Amino acid sequence: MKSAKAKTVRKPVIKKGSQTNLKDPVGVYCRVRPLSFPDQECCVEVINSTTLQLHTPEGYRLNRNGDYKETQYSFKRVFGTHTTQKELFDVVANPLVDDLIHGKNGLLFTYGVTGSGKTYTMTGSPGSGGLLPRCLNMIFNSIGSFQAKRYVFKSNDRNSMEIQCEVDALLERQKREALPIPKTPSSKRQADPEFADMINVQEFCKAEEVDEDSVYGVFVSYIEIYNNYIYDLLEEVQFDPIKPKLPQSKTLREDKNHNMYVAGCTEVEVKSTEEAFEVFWRGQKKRRIANTHLNRESSRSHSVFSIKLVQAPLDADGDNVLQEKEQITISQLSLVDLAGSERTNRTKAEGNRLREAGNINQSLMTLRTCMEVLRENQTYGTNKMVPYRDSKLTHLFKNYFDGEGKVRMIVCVNPKAEDYEESLQVMRFAEVTQEVEVARPVDKVICGLTPGRRYRNLPRGGPVGDEPLVPEVILQSFPPLPPCKLLDINDEETLPKLADTLEKRHHLRQLMTEDLNKKCLAFKALLKEFDNSLSNKENYVQEKLNEREKVISGQKLEIERLEKKNKTLEYKIEILEKTTTIYEEDKRNLQQELESQNQKLQRQFSDKRRLEARLQGMVTETSMKWQKECERRVAATQLEMQNKLWVKDEKLKQLKAIVTEPKPEKPERPSRERDREKIIPRSVSPSPLPNTPIPVRHRRSRSAGSRWVDHKPASNVQTETVMQPHVPHAITVSVANEKALAKCEKYMLTHQELASDGEIQTKVIKGDVYKTRGGGQSVQFTDIETLKQELPTGSRKRRSSTLAPAQPDGTESEWTDVETRCSVAVEMRAGSQLGPGYQHHAQPKRKKP
Repeated sequence: MKSAKAKTVRKPVIKKGSQTNLKDPVGVYCRVRPLSFPDQECCVEVINSTTLQLHTPEGYRLNRNGDYKETQYSFKRVFGTHTTQKELFDVVANPLVDDLIHGKNGLLFTYGVTGSGKTYTMTGSPGSGGLLPRCLNMIFNSIGSFQAKRYVFKSNDRNSMEIQCEVDALLERQKREALPIPKTPSSKRQADPEFADMINVQEFCKAEEVDEDSVYGVFVSYIEIYNNYIYDLLEEVQFDPIKPKLPQSKTLREDKNHNMYVAGCTEVEVKSTEEAFEVFWRGQKKRRIANTHLNRESSRSHSVFSIKLVQAPLDADGDNVLQEKEQITISQLSLVDLAGSERTNRTKAEGNRLREAGNINQSLMTLRTCMEVLRENQTYGTNKMVPYRDSKLTHLFKNYFDGEGKVRMIVCVNPKAEDYEESLQVMRFAEVTQEVEVARPVDKVICGLTPGRRYRNLPRGGPVGDEPLVPEVILQSFPPLPPCKLLDINDEETLPKLADTLEKRHHLRQLMTEDLNKKCLAFKALLKEFDNSLSNKENYVQEKLNEREKVISGQKLEIERLEKKNKTLEYKIEILEKTTTIYEEDKRNLQQELESQNQKLQRQFSDKRRLEARLQGMVTETSMKWQKECERRVAATQLEMQNKLWVKDEKLKQLKAIVTEPKPEKPERPSRERDREKIIPRSVSPSPLPNTPIPVRHRRSRSAGSRWVDHKPASNVQTETVMQPHVPHAITVSVANEKALAKCEKYMLTHQELASDGEIQTKVIKGDVYKTRGGGQSVQFTDIETLKQELPTGSRKRRSSTLAPAQPDGTESEWTDVETRCSVAVEMRAGSQLGPGYQHHAQPKRKKP
């Protein structure tokens, strides 16, 4: 099957004034079906023969805040509820059939929601035949007496036609008649009573100006597009009760003329309306239909019934078909019954029905998208790619939209209010389709032979021999008999006149007898000549038959050889399929095992990463703890060593003071100006010795009367300082918990961190505990106290040169040398009660006179 010409005529050279560049819009018609019940609410109104109006139903007005909107849509023709099938056919399908007979293609499809009357419009009902039987009836009324004998035209798998000679056609007919069950129904049989009323069309319809010098052949095919797969409804599948075969889907291909067709589709040659409709009815029984919530017999697939008309001219003698493939004209009319668009929430579809509805809506959406892109390209001059290949439906008929034939669409509408939204979408699609223009097809090429060949060379009757026949006028002009009554015995005129008349009649009779004998002799000679020619033809045919038999016997042997080879290959293929099945099963098992191993490795890798992260955190935390502990120990060791050094220095200073103490002299009072210039340095308190006992003083909180939660994390380092936070009757915890917070009104967090100088800094963060509405506790921080421990090394360093200049006699050289070696210098008198560990201020040294 194809969407345009298969092996069409050679296109002529385009001349000036040709209609090739002319375009016609897609003809869109609308048909409104009657309501199922008179009391149903109607949302569609026919305004005139070209306009239709949609009313918003009552329920939709309420849902949209009373917004009442009426929308009008225009069509090429609107058919109301009382339109007959004859009226619809005369306006829509009759021009397409006329173009088909004159060698042009046509596409007619019905579009609408489920239950809108698409199948009724296309097929009809008993007593009211639809468009399809009326198209068939018009075709055979027009070409009935000009049809070629069966099998003169033979289709091939390349979407073209071949012409067979009379002998080959005769052999083909004998071969088909010898089959036990003929595939092609006989055109002489009576129509099946099941559909006899559908094809019994009372109105006689015939195309005008049919070419009488050509012979015609009609081929029909019937396919369906189900779930975006193409199936042949006329394919004969042998029934196997043990292992039934499922129907095989067909593929779309492109012929040498770039026309799409269904590869391997069955094409049946038919000779009458009854025979063609019987083929259609046989395929219609295989079409997929189902019972849904909206339609008892809902079409679940798009059906395409194609009528292919093959036309070939007679030769110059008018006796046989011209054996030239280039002169064959193939035209096609495709009648498409689209499945109805539907919403799953209304049809209550589930399972296969839901999948079918999804594929139906997807293909219809692709058809709408193609129309929109075509309209955009034609309106704005763009060159966007039309997505024909997204659906088998649009891909099959893309040639029609590219200018290979006329396109007509019948929009079927159900006026009930429940279908308002679906009808609105159908109207919008019809608006888009009307704006698409299709190139006008080119007129067929005339073969150039002399017209009137069929009747001009027919055998004509006439006289045989040189002598002419007696005209009929002479036979009718026999002399009339005179009156034969003898009124007088002496009458001598009547009898002579009668005798003379009889003699004339007798003479004429003799002439007629002689003429009849001559004709008989001539006719006998003609019969003998005809008998001889017939014998010669029979001998010729018999010779041809013998030759064909030899060829057939050779072909049978070849077929047997190929069948044996085919069986061998099938056996090998079966073995390979079994081996492939085993390998695929092993492959699946190995893949599953590999996937399980990968998942296991992935889990192990994830566990390893988590363990590494956990160990890394533990290592980091332990390292920080040990680093803090080491720093604390180093600081304590340094402090201890400094204290020891300080004690030694103090002892050395006392000894030096005893040895170098000068004689007492009256000190000189310094002047005020010199006192101002001198800066009296203040010594830093010496660090306590490690062996000296230090009293621990606890700092008492101001809110000592409240109950506290003392939160001391386990990671804190014990500093052993004098000032330490202490709250009596506090609940000490290492981790804050709801139970402890519920018993207290105050909260204190002890936090330690390293200061900028590397020393430990302790912060006491205080807050109030409040109860929340949910029954829990929350803490609001109010104050922060900071306790910082510092080493005194930096503040105790000083040089003697800042207090007094060096003496020229070198008296202070030893002292200066001692100060240089000491990190802490404290001046004391001999026998002083001040010992190391107490803070005091050193007095400035006076110069010696």
